[in-house]
Amino acid sequence: MEDDRIVQLYWERSEEAIPATALKYGRYCTSIAMNIVTSREDAEECVNDVWLNAWNSMPPHRPEVLSAFLGKLTRNISFNRYKYNAAEKRGGGELPLVFDELAGCVSGKENVECELDRKELVKAIDAFLAALPPVKRSIFVCRYWYTDSISSIAARHGMKEGAVSMTLNRLRGKLRNYLSERGFEL
Repeated sequence: MEDDRIVQLYWERSEEAIPATALKYGRYCTSIAMNIVTSREDAEECVNDVWLNAWNSMPPHRPEVLSAFLGKLTRNISFNRYKYNAAEKRGGGELPLVFDELAGCVSGKENVECELDRKELVKAIDAFLAALPPVKRSIFVCRYWYTDSISSIAARHGMKEGAVSMTLNRLRGKLRNYLSERGFEL
């Protein structure tokens, strides 16, 4: 079923909306959730929460790109589950490593001035990614958006794990320089 039709089902409050979404995007959302929470049960719970949030968001929101909308919902819900699990001394997986890798590129300072610069930072990162060759952009996005493991990225791109790690290391360095040159405090 086409995305426009699925969104229309939500707007019509049709009971078919959630099964249609689950059929088309269930594996995609589960994959994102699994990369973050690492527990099948938690991932399934997160994905079920995604369907509920999608139902509650449409209407009034009409997403332009349904996959991106669902991916973002999945990430946010999964990160919240991860934080809950980590607070209970449970967890592990790729997420702490992913955050550690990016810590040198983007500071974690939280104040009003930094919040005002957030949109400019997002634009700068988008421009940086747009300038990358497609394979490098894919590697970066797989690691830092989808939180894929190094081994799964290597398998997806037919590369060795060491090559993926080196590519990510170089990309982080380039991102750090790119942001510094544009006046972002790191």
